[in-house]
Amino acid sequence: MKREYSGYPIVGVGAVVLKDNAILLVKRANEPCSGCWSIPGGVVDYGESLLHAVSRELLEETGLEAIPKGIIWIDNIVIHDRGGRVKYHYVIIDFLMEAKDYRLKAGSDALDVKWSRIDEALNLKLTPSTYKLIKYLRENWNSIKILPFNDTIC
Repeated sequence: MKREYSGYPIVGVGAVVLKDNAILLVKRANEPCSGCWSIPGGVVDYGESLLHAVSRELLEETGLEAIPKGIIWIDNIVIHDRGGRVKYHYVIIDFLMEAKDYRLKAGSDALDVKWSRIDEALNLKLTPSTYKLIKYLRENWNSIKILPFNDTIC
């Protein structure tokens, strides 16, 4: 799938895994934002359910198995090149995930994986979307809204 200059938005998913006052982060191996920290996630494959995609991406990047609990964040990411053309356009749906265990192992698309306290994470080199998500989590820790979802494939 062509991601640069695709001509249409690409749907992605992210896995928000929390443990105590920490969030699971991966260091991105690929563009956009290679070398930045973000939540685990990736592109939804054609014909794939959102639930399968977010669970698959989390497992591939961190070794964790988890159950999606609901939608916690949605972001529209548009990145322009120096000439003003849209180079990347992603619509990202982030799911709050409940991990079955917490043993981490960096996998595909991840240079590293770690737990970071919410306040400390804001000092890392984060993707813009991850920065906004973590800031939202910090400011709304006691009243985070989780949206229900349908994941119908006929």
